[in-house]
Amino acid sequence: MSVTTVFIGFFAMLGMLLLGLPIAVAMALIGVIGGLMVFGGAFIDSIGAVVWSVHNEALLTAIPLFILLGELLLRSGIADKMFLAMAAWLGRLPGGLLHTNIGSCALFAATSGSSVATAATIGTVALPSLKERNYSMRQSLGSLAAGGTLGILIPPSVNMLIYGSLTNNSIGKLFMAGLVPGILLSLLFMVYIGFANMGSNSVREERLPLAEKLRLSRHLIPPAVVFGIVMGSIYTGLATATESAALGVMTALYFAWRSGRLSLAFLQECFVQTARITGMILLIITAAFVLNLTISLTGVVDELTAWVTSFGLSATGLLLLLILFYLALGMFMDVLSMQVLTIPITYPIVTALGVDPIWYGVFVVLMCELALITPPVGMNLFVVQSVRKDGGNISDVMWGVVPFILIMMLFTLSLMMFPEIALWLPNMM
Repeated sequence: MSVTTVFIGFFAMLGMLLLGLPIAVAMALIGVIGGLMVFGGAFIDSIGAVVWSVHNEALLTAIPLFILLGELLLRSGIADKMFLAMAAWLGRLPGGLLHTNIGSCALFAATSGSSVATAATIGTVALPSLKERNYSMRQSLGSLAAGGTLGILIPPSVNMLIYGSLTNNSIGKLFMAGLVPGILLSLLFMVYIGFANMGSNSVREERLPLAEKLRLSRHLIPPAVVFGIVMGSIYTGLATATESAALGVMTALYFAWRSGRLSLAFLQECFVQTARITGMILLIITAAFVLNLTISLTGVVDELTAWVTSFGLSATGLLLLLILFYLALGMFMDVLSMQVLTIPITYPIVTALGVDPIWYGVFVVLMCELALITPPVGMNLFVVQSVRKDGGNISDVMWGVVPFILIMMLFTLSLMMFPEIALWLPNMM
């Protein structure tokens, strides 16, 4: 199969997506058609074994568990109280509650693993207070959309799990690799907010007594405990990613019981939503593995690798091209589609050029973060706009995220120059 055929197949998938076909259908169709063209009817016999092996993979059990963990924390009211506690400590900084948006998103991301859930939850809690205090709507919406992207970088991250399952890399090391970049990116967002709101027009919240701050800080205990148990058990080697997710779910159930929200109706809502999201993700992963079967059996990756290396590109040059590629792709596709479409093709090429596979996982997730807030169809832009109640134009969100997009671009370049930012912690495991 030639490189030209690969590009035809790739653009055919994009065309099907633009026509409204589900990503799983588009990938499965291209995979099956490509396999039939090369191997004939014998290819169909091998698909069953691939589908069985995908769904028999214990690692994928972590996906519904981490989604359930996020649902339990989302619906138990923990996020509302967490926002109040963060506001008590960060509200006096220049920019006031805008810092609280970032801090709350970072902390909630460290327990939910979902960018959409993070942006929707913190946005629902924060926007009424921000509007009541006359904060800049562009800055408010931009900080919420950008803060929500931290959900797929700060561990535990469902997108890291998908990357690990597609590339057969250690989930524990991927989680650890995302921790330091996630914290640094949160701090960079807050530094920008501070500088943008300095001067005579600086927005700040009222000063609270230390006793009141300490009293509110008890609401930070549940997310901190969940994060400590999940990441601590992985880092120390006491549990795998799947086992740590189960520990996190049990801890979240305890805090839901303590909050008085635990009931059959509460559990049914959490389980049904978890089943819906998990079904969608696993269907896409299954289709991705069918496509991967065609790619591996036809030797396409070897041809693509030889074609790319024939241009004499260095690893840095290729990564710079991939940044532009993901930026363009992110304007039209959602995060999961981008991951399952591009990783099987780009991963063998970049690793052949000497790029660390764990580092590349962080790079891909950063690019997916950019996709979440890149106009015109960044998922978080629409999520934040949907929880807005004043009927304003979505252009406010799009202009509000521009500074954060630039910050993430500069941070990605820094990560390329200093890969130890991502690799230091997993190398310490």
